[in-house]
Amino acid sequence: MRFLAISAAGLMSAALAACGGGEARAPETPAASARPVGAVLTTTPEITAADLGARIQELAHDKYEGRGPGTAAGEASADWIASEFKRAGAAPGNPDGTYFQIVKMVASTVDAATSSLKIAGPEGKTWDLKLGPDAVYFSKHQAEKTVSFADSDLVFVGYGVVAPEANWNDYAGLDVKGKTVVMFVNDPGFITNDETLFNGKAMTYYGRWTYKYEEAARQGATAAILIHEDKPAAYGWGVVEGSWTGEQRDLVRADAGASRAKLEGWIQLSHATELFKAAGLDIDAMRAAANKRGFKPVPMTGLKASATINQTVTQTESRNVIATIKGTEKPDEHLLLMGHWDHLGITKSDDPNADVINNGAVDNATGIAAIMEIAEKFGAGPAPKRSVTFLAVTLEESGLLGSAYFGENPLIPLKNIVGGINLDALQPSGLAKNVLVIGQGASELEDTLKAVLDEKGRVILPDQSPENGYFYRSDHISLAKKGVPMMYIDSGNDLVEGGVAAGDAIGKKYTDEAYHKPADEYAPDWNLAGMEADVNVDYEVINRLSNSDVWPNWREGNEFKALRDAQRAAP
Repeated sequence: MRFLAISAAGLMSAALAACGGGEARAPETPAASARPVGAVLTTTPEITAADLGARIQELAHDKYEGRGPGTAAGEASADWIASEFKRAGAAPGNPDGTYFQIVKMVASTVDAATSSLKIAGPEGKTWDLKLGPDAVYFSKHQAEKTVSFADSDLVFVGYGVVAPEANWNDYAGLDVKGKTVVMFVNDPGFITNDETLFNGKAMTYYGRWTYKYEEAARQGATAAILIHEDKPAAYGWGVVEGSWTGEQRDLVRADAGASRAKLEGWIQLSHATELFKAAGLDIDAMRAAANKRGFKPVPMTGLKASATINQTVTQTESRNVIATIKGTEKPDEHLLLMGHWDHLGITKSDDPNADVINNGAVDNATGIAAIMEIAEKFGAGPAPKRSVTFLAVTLEESGLLGSAYFGENPLIPLKNIVGGINLDALQPSGLAKNVLVIGQGASELEDTLKAVLDEKGRVILPDQSPENGYFYRSDHISLAKKGVPMMYIDSGNDLVEGGVAAGDAIGKKYTDEAYHKPADEYAPDWNLAGMEADVNVDYEVINRLSNSDVWPNWREGNEFKALRDAQRAAP
């Protein structure tokens, strides 16, 4: 999960924290392992704080060992989620008659001792960029233990963006086959705060590092290197180093990753500045040029990259869980509620008494508990006119992989998904006067949300840091970038008791003390009144749309609108 504490400090620290499991260890106490897996709960058809608490407590229990995907204990939590959907009256969502979608994945680790990235420059100058402190690099090539290339010409491609609707092409006139492309992170409008460039200071999907690697692959580049800067990236180098060294997970790709660049990575700004200077370029002048429409790629004359990546690659699998309440009149049209069930599993520790289980109570037992509550309420009737589908995805903590797999292999035709809501890490912070919409202003789904909130005397809190692109950092983006309108709703911060100061303090405390740590545990004294209210709002939004003929779209100017229009127009 990409946690969204309201405070800027919390956002920065939580943006892309290191994620990845460890080797299996025993639960914290013998009593935990003796408790039967998959407790049968006694819950009501209504969405209540008590029911939410019971579900969260179950999912965050030690017996699931932090819900690591692919582990026996983690997959047991997926089994329990499926059993709860069945108990709620939701039918299997896979056409094969099961509640599961198998997600095949690979885990790869770069051997830092034998791998290298070197840049050769004029007059015999060489930069030997060490994995971790100087650069972070990896390969998506899954069939090769060793991936290498030599003497690849460097070329600066601005922000590495091809956006026809914005009349923008950073690769215009360039053949990058055999070349190493170097680019800035974020969007052209970020530094200038120019509202005429993309979405101004607010990041679009084109600003995400994931997009930039995808585009470099489409262009045929041999290697793709991002220049790291704290503000445009919204996190420091420590996050880059912590997140993309060690074991990395990816989906099993049909071509074993052969279509991706051989090397994808990041480089420290200080080293990038030196490289530009060696090529006779000024990095600040190049940044200014890249921020203007009509930018042309610039060869970094005299610089050549060579790399060797030695990696171990293993294959395993996990599962998405999917269930559906079928519509009475339009069963082929679906509203979607989604969240991720996985967390970080067990971490390593030299202390035999250390708590090593990352229980993930907030992240994201809360979101899955909410989806279960909504499923049970729909299951109690009356049945909606359109179908409502519940999707609990795996491998979010490994890079949104479970949702990405569903996006590439949808069990429902994507054009038939009316729209959806993603729930990821709801805060037990008490009643709030507002709800946070990440990426606020993106789609017409917000019109229904506003109507529901108006009736309850509540308001939408707009995205507090749109320049950081948090809308692009949770599972809904895997469907959004396929065209499906999605809304990412999180807990509000203006509490009835304590106001904004109290709400921000709770968010910051979680970020500082529990986010992606064993301390993220369920506590019986949690105040779930606010979560109860918010989940009832989520239910009402989906209920209204599932009983209407409305097809909400992305708003004009959104980067996904053209995709949706074409999708809906297709036969």
